Amino acid sequence: MLLATFKLCAGSSYRHMRNMKGLRQQAVMAIGQELNRRALGGPTPSMWINQVRRRSSLLGSRLEETLYSDQELAYLQQGEEAMQKALGILSNQEGWKKESQQDNGDKVMSKVVPDVGKVFRLEVVVDQPMERLYEELVERMEAMGEWNPNVKEIKVLQKIGKDTFITHELAAEAAGNLVGPRDFVSVRCAKRRGSTCVLAGMATDFGNMPEQKGVIRAEHGPTCMVLHPLAGSPSKTKLTWLLSIDLKGWLPRSIINQVLSQTQVDFANHLRKRLESRPASEARC
Repeated sequence: MLLATFKLCAGSSYRHMRNMKGLRQQAVMAIGQELNRRALGGPTPSMWINQVRRRSSLLGSRLEETLYSDQELAYLQQGEEAMQKALGILSNQEGWKKESQQDNGDKVMSKVVPDVGKVFRLEVVVDQPMERLYEELVERMEAMGEWNPNVKEIKVLQKIGKDTFITHELAAEAAGNLVGPRDFVSVRCAKRRGSTCVLAGMATDFGNMPEQKGVIRAEHGPTCMVLHPLAGSPSKTKLTWLLSIDLKGWLPRSIINQVLSQTQVDFANHLRKRLESRPASEARC
């Protein structure tokens, strides 16, 4: 199967086939699916993280150059960079300090990362299968404002390939309006490998979404959410959220830390309520 796929890819490089964009896309997808099937047969999340960080290849890069514009390639590279940086931070278990822990086990930790600043890490277990969380957080990303009061609106400005997005997020005021309205323009990258899903992102520039009057343009990143079934309980999901934000403006560090830590706790509570109130069958409609 893999040999035949590479022959298909090689054929798409001949002059009389160069304009057959659909064939090149099929080749890219087929190679990706076959390599994933062979290399990722159900590893643990830590193994998967290492495989994601090593998976870029010269062949993939050359094929992508024929499918995307220079700007789209830059966004793809930026999304990949955000994922690798965020996963690298999560994989380093040293230096984390507990910020808070709820009665239900939800835990927020933090540490200072060189060249990034203070980052926050939320770890929760959600009594729903991973597929449900993936639907709500990735496939229904633009509906987040319906259930998360900390988010007024999320819009997908551009989709690049099957797993990279440019988004605009308008956040609500926080800390009793001490933190005024912020918005974010980000590149987000969603990857699924076996039983694990990662949604990563970081700030980017997008010409069609300039800064808005009365709203401070803040910056994400690198940030990510990692989802995988809870060991021994596949109907439950372990969610880990790495949050790194520069809110901009003149804000005391103590207020920023309080806001970001509480934002993660609130997010977990709102997500649970959303999943409980919206059955899986309804979510897929």
